[in-house]
Amino acid sequence: QVQLVESGGGLVQAGGSLRLSCAVSGDIFSINTMGWYRQAPGKQRELVATITGGGSTNYADSVKGRFTISRDNAKNRVSLQMNSLKPEDTAVYYCNAELLLRGTRWGQGTQVTVSS
Repeated sequence: QVQLVESGGGLVQAGGSLRLSCAVSGDIFSINTMGWYRQAPGKQRELVATITGGGSTNYADSVKGRFTISRDNAKNRVSLQMNSLKPEDTAVYYCNAELLLRGTRWGQGTQVTVSS
C-alpha cells in the first residue's frame, strides 16, 4: 500500500505565503519525478511544478518566481514553498509521485484559499 499525505494548506491573504508538504510512504522502491498540481473550481487540473530525482525543476509560467519546489529523497518528501500568493492561486493542490514499479500516485489534495 502506497500513501501520499499532503499537509500545509489553509487560508492566507493575498501577498502571503504557505508551504505545502507531501510525504510518500508504503511499499516503494524508488521515486522518479514528484510534483504538485492544482484544480480550481470549474477548471481542469493543471501542473504547478515538478522535480526529478536529480533535482531538475519545471514550473508553470503562472507561478515562476513565486513558488519553489524541493524534495528530500531520504525522507521521500516533496515540498512547495508558495510566496506572493494571489487570489487566482486558490485551488485544491495535489501531490503527485511517479513510483518505480508502482505507477503514478496522487495525494488526497489540500485546499489553498487566497483572499483578496
